[in-house]
Amino acid sequence: MTEIPHDLGAFDAISPGDDVAPMRLALAMGASVRTSTSPNPWVGAVVVAGNGEVVGTGATAPVGGSHAEVNALQQAGDAARGGTLYVTLEPCCHVGRTPPCTDAVIAAGVSRVVIGIVDPDEKVAGNGIAQLKSANIAVDLGVSSEEISEQLRPYIHHRKTARPFVLAKIAATLDGHTAAEDGSSQWITGEAARCDAHRLRAESDAIVVGAGTVRADNPSLTVRHVEGRDPLRVVLGSAPKEAKIHPCLEWSSSLDELLDELGARGCLQVLIEGGSTVLGSFHTADLIDRWAVYLAPGFMGGSPRYSLVNSTPVASISEFASGRVLESRQLAGDVMLLIEPPHRNGVPT
Repeated sequence: MTEIPHDLGAFDAISPGDDVAPMRLALAMGASVRTSTSPNPWVGAVVVAGNGEVVGTGATAPVGGSHAEVNALQQAGDAARGGTLYVTLEPCCHVGRTPPCTDAVIAAGVSRVVIGIVDPDEKVAGNGIAQLKSANIAVDLGVSSEEISEQLRPYIHHRKTARPFVLAKIAATLDGHTAAEDGSSQWITGEAARCDAHRLRAESDAIVVGAGTVRADNPSLTVRHVEGRDPLRVVLGSAPKEAKIHPCLEWSSSLDELLDELGARGCLQVLIEGGSTVLGSFHTADLIDRWAVYLAPGFMGGSPRYSLVNSTPVASISEFASGRVLESRQLAGDVMLLIEPPHRNGVPT
């Protein structure tokens, strides 16, 4: 059973009428299992007794295990009766790998359920809420919905499009070099940035590179600096038989068909790591949902021989479209920028 992360502090009691604090705790519980639940969403849940005491916390277990609500209610036991359940995503109401969570919620005897967002999965999509209300349980919806929607963005995107959320990752100097003149690139950024990039790998279900990158760098594309599962490795083209990337999926059809295939396999997020031609292809096809850009505070000088993105240059400044910086983080001596492309600017996916 998932425990409350140590850095959350103590929640001895929740003030009457305060739904935000317990939902923040549920958000943190969901974040604590981000790398282990896919293709299920990383959901968090909290049970608050009638006296305001937090009596149960839970998060989604790996595939085949219990969902967040069930784990939180099991921890609460009889103390859940008459209390309030807080959960980031609407409880499921159908039989999948586990029984319906709504059955467990009703059986636990809670008097109220506070839900962050409706589950976009067509098997749920409001039906879970309807079942709870039919059992005379009060339901409130929308607490911390923006934060939860952002946390579950890849899951929501997959359920709405049947494709994985596409995250592109690059590392470069301030003047746009991804490698030196001789092609060497290990390492442009420092250890903290590399660990963060491996976090992105652990959060992704698949990772895509071009055959040229495989031949030039022979990467393993595994998760090493953080805890987490190795993603499915995908090569656009063919990989040499002796390449470290094996076993992998070698792909020769279109990028659209690739995303359809990965979506059908249950991949919620795919990480595009390069090289520049692959990044340019996804960029030109308007398939990238977010960019994770790692910048080293230095200059190599001259015109980049190895550019960030190999695509058709903008002819005039009037054609330039700027995206939006969603997050910036200091990683020791480097900086990571999380960027939403201009075509996604302000448009939920």
